[in-house]
Amino acid sequence: MSIRFGILTVSDRSARGERTDRSGIELSAAVKIKGWEVREQAIVPDEIDQIRNKLIAWCDAHTVDVVLTTGGTGFSNRDVTPEASLDVIERLAPGLTEAMRRAGVSITPHAMLSRAVSGIRGKTLIVNLPGSPTGAVQSLEVILPVLEHAVELLNDDPNSESNH
Repeated sequence: MSIRFGILTVSDRSARGERTDRSGIELSAAVKIKGWEVREQAIVPDEIDQIRNKLIAWCDAHTVDVVLTTGGTGFSNRDVTPEASLDVIERLAPGLTEAMRRAGVSITPHAMLSRAVSGIRGKTLIVNLPGSPTGAVQSLEVILPVLEHAVELLNDDPNSESNH
């Protein structure tokens, strides 16, 4: 099954061109290694309206099955990705976030500081990932085994029952 991704980097410095978006680049490479497609990719500053607007545009256009956000999930006052995501998510998918956090804590105790959320808007899965390239890819690797089945379920694919 082919999965269509959107990768949204949330970073003031990357949006201003002061820092290369390594997280977005590495997530894109990880998705492509699986044979999946990156349909949308963008960088926005840590501004709730800009994050929210991009998530709505991608989800409501039905051009992507999964949106991965990277950045803005920590404790800084500028970290607002979870709040923007919660504004657009219609149904939560806490098991994904719990699994990523649990796996992350086995690597670094700082993973418990993540405020990331995951959920569904329409037929699109939204997953917040850490801003560090290593943390983002490690978190993605945790949920990779269930993404195809999640997308099948979201699209009412008749084959989804056989993949339990």
